Amino acid sequence: MNDFHQLKGGDLFALTVFLSAATHRSFRAAAVELDVTPSAISHSIKKLEERIGVRLFNRTTRSVSLTDAGQRLATKLRPAIASVAEAMQEVEGFQGAPRGTVRINASDVAIRMILRPILAQFLRDHPQVHLDIVTDGRLGDIVAEGFDAGIRLAEAVPQDMIAVRLTETARFAAVASPTYFAARGWPQAPQDLYRHNCIRFRFESGAIYRWEFERHGVVETINVNGLLTLTDQILMVEAAIDGVGIAFVPDFLVSAPLREGSLERVLDDWCPAFPGVCLYYPGHRHVSAGLRALIDAIHKFEFER
Repeated sequence: MNDFHQLKGGDLFALTVFLSAATHRSFRAAAVELDVTPSAISHSIKKLEERIGVRLFNRTTRSVSLTDAGQRLATKLRPAIASVAEAMQEVEGFQGAPRGTVRINASDVAIRMILRPILAQFLRDHPQVHLDIVTDGRLGDIVAEGFDAGIRLAEAVPQDMIAVRLTETARFAAVASPTYFAARGWPQAPQDLYRHNCIRFRFESGAIYRWEFERHGVVETINVNGLLTLTDQILMVEAAIDGVGIAFVPDFLVSAPLREGSLERVLDDWCPAFPGVCLYYPGHRHVSAGLRALIDAIHKFEFER
């Protein structure tokens, strides 16, 4: 008996729509990703449910959630749709110029440090490539969420991924304005930070970052106190320049203020280098020509700089 379920016209698009809505748990977010209207998403899913005779989403006025059947379909679809996308990418690889969409998931810091310097030139060099870059501090699952690659600190890259080193090392810097230090004094050791107003960083998970220092094998982890907590490291730098307190951020974010004298650095010998930033992608997935061109552009920029 032939158990092959034949796809009819529009089914593949409808399944793509369903998977996007299932991933985002939002028809509106799926509409943004697929560049269609929310009503088109709703209509496509309704037609799919009628076609197969099963409700896939529970809908309320505020949210949508998967039914058990929807969850099972999404689980089965993800590798299948990924295989179709991979097959298309392999065929596209026979063309002379990279083309198509490259979806990247990265933290705000990684985007500013790695991607921003090369974006304009890369898009001029590869006009048929569309970069879809999502700022995300959650360290999400790039496979489940439909990304081609992610960019993270080397220590945060999942072990089952192929990692491409983009920077050899990275460092953090503890900085504040000269007026702040003149009024409050300069910390000489990490423990002195408990007597200072520190600008804290909150991850998207809600956790507060604990400042990590190391010197001569001695490790100090400080759960700092302060009057200001932010989720944006650029705002942390600006608050430090304004004299709010001490910020602890990647040092490349403060290179210009340090040169200009609007910030001063402390505890420098307590801020060692650690493994740098990597771009990573699933080992089983074909690397598209567009993603390969982006990796080459990043490496070329790092080499020339």
